[in-house]
Amino acid sequence: MQHNRRHFLQQLGFGALGLTVATTGWANSGTLAESLLSPSRSLKLPRSLPTAQGVAPEGLVNFVNAIEKANLNVHSVMVVRHGQVVGEGWWAPYAPQLKHTLYSLSKAFTSTAVGLAVDEGRLTVDDKVISFFKDQLPATVSDNLAAMRVKDLLTMSTGHDKEPTPDMRANGNTNWIKVFLAHPVEHKPGTHFVYNSGATYMLSAIVQKLTGQPLITYLQPRLFGPLGIEGADWEVDPNGINVGGWGLRLHTEDIAKFGQLYLQKGVWNSKRILAESWITDATKSHVQSAGGKRKAEENDWLQGYGYQFWRCRHNAYRGDGAMGQYCIVMPDQDAVIAITSETGDMQAVMDAVWNHILPAFKSDKLPADAAATAGMTRKLSNLELTYPQKAATSPVVAKVSGKTVAFSDNSTTISTMSLTFGGDKCVVKLRDENGAHELICGINRWAESVSTLSAKPIKLVATPVPGERKTRIAATGTWQDENTFLMTWRFIETAHYDSVTCRFSPTGMTVDFESSIAHLNKTKDARPTLQGTIS
Repeated sequence: MQHNRRHFLQQLGFGALGLTVATTGWANSGTLAESLLSPSRSLKLPRSLPTAQGVAPEGLVNFVNAIEKANLNVHSVMVVRHGQVVGEGWWAPYAPQLKHTLYSLSKAFTSTAVGLAVDEGRLTVDDKVISFFKDQLPATVSDNLAAMRVKDLLTMSTGHDKEPTPDMRANGNTNWIKVFLAHPVEHKPGTHFVYNSGATYMLSAIVQKLTGQPLITYLQPRLFGPLGIEGADWEVDPNGINVGGWGLRLHTEDIAKFGQLYLQKGVWNSKRILAESWITDATKSHVQSAGGKRKAEENDWLQGYGYQFWRCRHNAYRGDGAMGQYCIVMPDQDAVIAITSETGDMQAVMDAVWNHILPAFKSDKLPADAAATAGMTRKLSNLELTYPQKAATSPVVAKVSGKTVAFSDNSTTISTMSLTFGGDKCVVKLRDENGAHELICGINRWAESVSTLSAKPIKLVATPVPGERKTRIAATGTWQDENTFLMTWRFIETAHYDSVTCRFSPTGMTVDFESSIAHLNKTKDARPTLQGTIS
C-alpha cells in the first residue's frame, strides 16, 4: 500500500455464487445467472465473448490465479473491451447486486460533479476558494490561502504541508469548512502535492453552495440517471454535505460504466454527458504525485496526478480508493477495468493487471476458443473468499444454545448476547446502546441477513450514510475446538469484516473482536475483550 494511502487510513450475496458474463453462448436468457446478475438495475453494459473483442480468456484466468495466490483479497473484477463486458467475477459472499464502499475512488465522482458545474457556467477552476465562503474565513487570511484556487483543490496542490482532514474531524468539529480554511497553508498553492481528502470535501461543499443540492442529488440527473446507476449513497459531514473524498457506494458495474464514460470522452448513448475538454484536463498530469518505495517506472503512484485522477503506467489513468477500489481506464487498449478489494498491497493488484490482463488485449478479434472461454467461465463463476472451516458442532452447544450472556459495562456498549444453534446455522442476538440486533451465521458456510447491527466500528471513517438503519451481513462460523466458536461477519456492502471469537467456560463466555483493518495493519483491535456470565 502506498505512503499517501496509508496516511489516509490513519485519518480517516447469494451464497457461494460468483457470476461471470451471461450472454448468448455463455448462459441462456432467463437463467438463474441472468436473473441474479442485476435483478433490479437497468441499462447494463452489453456482454460479449472475450475472443470477439480481441481478449485472450487465459489472461483473465491468470489474473485471478495471481491475486488468489498472493492472497490480495479482491472482491470483484469486471473487464470491458470496446464497450463490451468480456469477463466479470465476484468472490462470494460479494455479489453483483451489492454495492461496495469506494473510499477515495469517490474523489473521481466529485471531480466529475465539478466538471459538470463548470460546463453549466457555475464556476471556473481558477475561482478562488475563499470567494465561496466569505462568512467562514479566519480572522487573518494569508496570502497563500487567498491564492488557493478550485484547481488547487482538484490537483491536491493546495499548499498544505499536512492534510487538514484529521483536524476537520477532530474534537467533535461540526463546521469542516471553517476548520479547512483555518488550516495553515505553508506553500504557494499549485506547487506542492499532498494527498488531501479535505480538499475534495471542499469541492463537494462548493458544488452544494452553488447548486443548493448535495453532491449525490446534483449528480443524479446529470450522471447517475443517464448511466443507469441506481441505489447510490454517499456519507455526509455533520451538516449534511457529502464528504466528497470518500463515502460513495456503487456496484462494480457502475464503476465500469463511469470508466467507460471517460473512455468515450464524455459521450453516452450518443449524448454528451461531460465536456471532452474537462476529461482531457482531469486525466492528464498537473502535478508530480508522491508515494511508495519503488522507482518511478515501476510505481503507479509516481506517474502524476490530475483532477482527482491518478496517471498510471502504460498511458492509462485511474480513480482509486483505499484498500483497492479501482476504475482503470486504458485508452490505448480501448478498455476499462473495475475492481473492488480489501487489500494491503494496492500496487500488487495493479501489477497483476499489467502482468496478466494487459497482455491479453490483442489488436484484432481472436479466433473462437471454446475450451479457453469455458475455462474462464468456470473460474469466474466459482470465486469465493476463504474462511475458517473446522468442526460443525461441539458438545458445548447443548449447554449454551439460546442462553443469554450478560456483560459488564464496556466501551462497545454490548450488554447481552445469545447464540442459538440449529441445523447448519446459528442465530446471533445481541443488545447494545442502539437496541437489539440479530444476524444469521452459517456453520461452515456463508449465510446472508439484513441486520440493524452497525458497521461503524470497523469502517475507516465513521461518517454516516443519511437514513441508513440496516446493513447486509454475510456470516459464517466454525468450532475451532469444543469451547471456541469463531465467527466471520462480512459487512458485504463495505470492504470489511469482523472476526468474532467466543470462548466458553462452565459459567461464562468471553468475546474478542478483530476487524479486518486491524488484521491487515497488524494492530490490536481497540475493542476490549467482553467478559460475560451465562444465565
